[in-house]
Amino acid sequence: MKLGFIRHGQTDWNAEGRLQGSSDIPLNEVGRQQARDAVAVLGAGSWDAIVSSPLSRARETAEIIASGLGIELGRSYEELIERDYGQAEGMQDGEWEKLWPNKVGGGIENLDSVVARGLAAIELIAADFPEKNVAVVCHGTIIRYTLSALAGNQFDSILNGSVSLTDNVDGLWMVRSVNGETLGTPLIQ
Repeated sequence: MKLGFIRHGQTDWNAEGRLQGSSDIPLNEVGRQQARDAVAVLGAGSWDAIVSSPLSRARETAEIIASGLGIELGRSYEELIERDYGQAEGMQDGEWEKLWPNKVGGGIENLDSVVARGLAAIELIAADFPEKNVAVVCHGTIIRYTLSALAGNQFDSILNGSVSLTDNVDGLWMVRSVNGETLGTPLIQ
């Protein structure tokens, strides 16, 4: 089984450097093009299904990719929703950093919760699509910290429209690439 994690395309809030988290902000035209560009990257592989977060920016990205790959759009998973940034949502970097350094306080979801949801989503998807290759469209923070937990290695920010690959070998998830960059030696959880 292989999972391809795709960060949704750009939104206006991404372009403005605003935290959007669980706020439902739509794609902009750049984001739609990033989704179309992801089709070319994913087209090199074989995908049985595509699923997503229910937030509109992820769902629309998944719709564009599903259409481009000629596969059916699957269900959405609540577990894939982006980190809840609480009162910081909509703020730009300089604003929230003054109020909640290190993204602690202000109702901001802790990273342990984000990782737990990401790992739970992987298990649900694996149960729903046993031995299948599934493209998963969701959000930068949940992808970054879930893959970091699987690999035992801290990854940098996940880029809009980028593809990161994992596969399951003998019951262990291995991170193969992040942001389209192949890892030298994948680490195992």
